[in-house]
Amino acid sequence: MELHESMNEVLNDLVMINNDRIAGYEKAATELNGLDIDLKALFEEMKRQSNSYKEELVQKIEGNGGIVDNDTSSAGKIYRAWMDIKSTFTAGDRLSVLANCEFGEDAALRAYDGALSSGLLLDASFKELVAAQRASLQKSHDLIKQQRSAHKSLQK
Repeated sequence: MELHESMNEVLNDLVMINNDRIAGYEKAATELNGLDIDLKALFEEMKRQSNSYKEELVQKIEGNGGIVDNDTSSAGKIYRAWMDIKSTFTAGDRLSVLANCEFGEDAALRAYDGALSSGLLLDASFKELVAAQRASLQKSHDLIKQQRSAHKSLQK
C-alpha cells in the first residue's frame, strides 16, 4: 500500500471516530430528561467540536488525493448499540449518560493515540493537526469525567 493511501486510511479512521462521537452525543442528548439543559448544551458543543475536526481531516485527506469514508466505525456502532440497551435500564439517568459519554471519549482518545503512534503520519502538518485535535479531545474527556464525578459525589 502506498504511503499516501496508508496515511489517508489513518485519517479516515479519525473521520469515523468523529462521526461516532457526533452520533454518540446526539444519542446522549436524547437520553437526558428536560432538567439537564446544561448537559444538552455541553453535548451540542461536543458535536460542534467533532464536526469541526471532521472537516479539518476531510480537507487533509482530499488534499492528499484520498477519498473520504463518511461512515461510522464498527466499534462506534457497537458503542451506540450498547448505549441503546443500557438506556432501557437507566433512561434519563444523568450519571449513566455521563458514564457512557466518558466511555466514548476514551474510545476517541484511543483512536487518536493509535493514529499518532502508527508512524504513518510522516507529514508534519498532518501530525500537528492530529496532535492538536487529540489534546482538545483530552480536555473534553476531562470535562465529561469531571461532570460525572461531581454528579456521583452529589448522590452519596
